[in-house]
Amino acid sequence: MSDIKVPRRLAIRSVLKGLISLALHTFSDFEVIGQENIPEKGPLIVTGNHFSFADSIAMLHIAPPSIEMFSGANPAFTPAWAKLLPRLWGVLYVYRGTGSRQAIRDAENVLAQDGFFGIFPEGGAWAEMIRPARPGAAYLASRTGARVLPVGFTGFNTVLPLRLRNQSKVTIRIGKPYGPLKISGRGKDRREQLDALGDRIMKEIALLLPDHLRGKFSSDPAVRELAQEVADYPWKTASWDEV
Repeated sequence: MSDIKVPRRLAIRSVLKGLISLALHTFSDFEVIGQENIPEKGPLIVTGNHFSFADSIAMLHIAPPSIEMFSGANPAFTPAWAKLLPRLWGVLYVYRGTGSRQAIRDAENVLAQDGFFGIFPEGGAWAEMIRPARPGAAYLASRTGARVLPVGFTGFNTVLPLRLRNQSKVTIRIGKPYGPLKISGRGKDRREQLDALGDRIMKEIALLLPDHLRGKFSSDPAVRELAQEVADYPWKTASWDEV
């Protein structure tokens, strides 16, 4: 059972969004394309590529302060100071290798209240191009019937170190929401359908990125070959058939 009631923590989140906006506009050449595609009401699952821990900051910037998000409980490749923001925001932590049953229940509860929920379908940042989705985003979309919003984040892996001169160009491209997405069946058939939905979710994100970042969806054979080399999930996994 999940007891999360939304919206929550709006005061501190509004302050954090202001600080995020100030930092992005101060330390980067910053652009948002497609802001009008964000619906005023949920339920909505916001999905994006994950090349850097800074992508989470970018997602918080474009979304309303009511958005809830998943975050790895022990995120790799994230400096210690950057772990403070998720704690202040009040993200829902996911423990890799556990199936994250409680986190999924919390997310379902948020969406049942017509909320916004943010998730990075790849399950972590370990390469700078699109990789296969883990089952979580597809599972959540199929269970809740919420529409899915694709977002492409470009350049956030180059923002650090912070500098006023020679600012990095960073772009957020927001696509149009789609869905609902549904699956049926059990066992192997169900997992194949989840994988197909995951592919759909990642392709919608990939279309918002330059071709050399699209991984398996790129038109360049060399990029697709490199995508195969970074496709494997580098952490212990759990069975989503049990969730």
